[in-house]
Amino acid sequence: MIGWGIRVGLLLLVAVMVIWPQVFTPVLAPFAPQGGPVIYARAPLWSLTLSHLGLVALASGAATIVAVGLAIFVTRPVGAAFLPLSRTITNIGQTFPPVAVLALAVPALGFGAGPTLVALFLYGLLPIFDNAVTGLRGLPPVTIEAARGIGLSPRQRLLGVELPLALPVILTGIRLSVVIAIGTATIGSTVAARTLGEVIIAGLLTNNTAYVLQGGIITGLIAVLVYDALVQLERHLSR
Repeated sequence: MIGWGIRVGLLLLVAVMVIWPQVFTPVLAPFAPQGGPVIYARAPLWSLTLSHLGLVALASGAATIVAVGLAIFVTRPVGAAFLPLSRTITNIGQTFPPVAVLALAVPALGFGAGPTLVALFLYGLLPIFDNAVTGLRGLPPVTIEAARGIGLSPRQRLLGVELPLALPVILTGIRLSVVIAIGTATIGSTVAARTLGEVIIAGLLTNNTAYVLQGGIITGLIAVLVYDALVQLERHLSR
């Protein structure tokens, strides 16, 4: 777990890197080509960061709704027979690399954010679905029987007992999915999506390591901070 001092320090570091990147010119200058630019200036880093996080939030939100809804369905008696099929469907995103999904989605959706959202959505389904199924199926039978005994309807048991008890486990899957999406979203820039991958790709194409470091460090720090925030949320809910 990250201490509060380190957490605040990382937040400030990310803020400075995306709002005032020129501050790091002396640090990054040795990694830039001789006489070449040091700080990425084709687009504001704060704008790329917000766009990157927006894509992750949309894709992860959609994946959470679909995966948890599917997990609820297959853990009910009426949907139990569909569990193997559901696992196969959610495994599709992990079977195909995100790059392959982007290549297949571009002809249908065109360049931009659309293919990236599809790739992140498919890639994020499995961790959330597996954890949701585990959480809902692993509840103490005595608790469920007690809920039935006091006359709760199936809907009341789901919303008032099962989901609250399974929520920490479900959040673990969401955390894994979101962190994976933060890193994977960088490849969206290969199909013209506005992400921090734009900085990394520009650095690779121009042999400018300073650009690669800017995009990579910001992405990595954001992933660490989001991971830590979701861990704190899980611990709070577990109490």
